[in-house]
Amino acid sequence: MRRLAILAVAGLVLLAGCGKRPVLRPADGKHLPPKAQTAASQPGVTDLLTVPTQYKPQRDDELVTKSKPLQPDRFDLPPPG
Repeated sequence: MRRLAILAVAGLVLLAGCGKRPVLRPADGKHLPPKAQTAASQPGVTDLLTVPTQYKPQRDDELVTKSKPLQPDRFDLPPPG
């Protein structure tokens, strides 16, 4: 029973650490990175933190839908000995 109470308190403490986080902004005295020469505007904090889809592409693997037996290969020989 005591062990359960300790685990419950530890769980509540960990859950309390998952509270709302403040809005991200540059530290005092620091600025956002300068605007690139070819950029149309200065990106904001949310723009810099958003991951472009180019970095997380969707899987486009062709799944095997029909199983075919392999053709015999005359070079596929057993090991000597």
